[in-house]
Amino acid sequence: MSTQIEAVIFDMDGILIDSEPAWQLAEQTVLNSFGLNLTLEEVEQTTGLRIDHVVSYWYQRFPWPDYDNSATANKIVNEVIAQINATGEPMLGVIDSLEACKQLGLKIGLATSSSSKIINAVLSKLNIGHYFEALESAENLAYGKPHPEVYLNCAKALGVAPSQCIAIEDSFNGLIAARAATMQTVAIPAPHTANQAKWVIAHHQLADASQLPALLQTVSA
Repeated sequence: MSTQIEAVIFDMDGILIDSEPAWQLAEQTVLNSFGLNLTLEEVEQTTGLRIDHVVSYWYQRFPWPDYDNSATANKIVNEVIAQINATGEPMLGVIDSLEACKQLGLKIGLATSSSSKIINAVLSKLNIGHYFEALESAENLAYGKPHPEVYLNCAKALGVAPSQCIAIEDSFNGLIAARAATMQTVAIPAPHTANQAKWVIAHHQLADASQLPALLQTVSA
């Protein structure tokens, strides 16, 4: 690889913690209470989008009365946090990957569409906050992923050029954001989507994070 990697930037949901099922269940529960009857497959279409964008996405398709984006988004977020606090566990290989970054002298950042409330819940539940030198959320940005701003902000906070960062993503929207930020990319998609052709846009695709330490040794050498 031509550019040496100096920093690793992790997405959070579906990468650090298996929270995608919590998001999907929370979105289905809250949105379907408005009569939408969304299936799991439909809810998966918005994986990686910021929650206010998810709510407006579905409202544009299936408008419901008394629309309040903020209240609906908050309801979903609170439901997700409750599930994280109850059952949250790190994804396979995550702790080893964070340790590998440390041993290789790589800076570690977080770039997520999730709110700071959820970031705090995840880092606290998994006890991994001490690994990160920069935490960036897209919650207050004009655009969330697939816009690259949250990744660019994280690279800036780490003091590393975007081209010297590698982004770890599980969503297609996140990959687009990282590619647009000119970063190297690793896709670790959910197993049932791993064979989809769209992941070809990633520089690397792994089955899970247990394969990440070996890859990081290669790209940071």
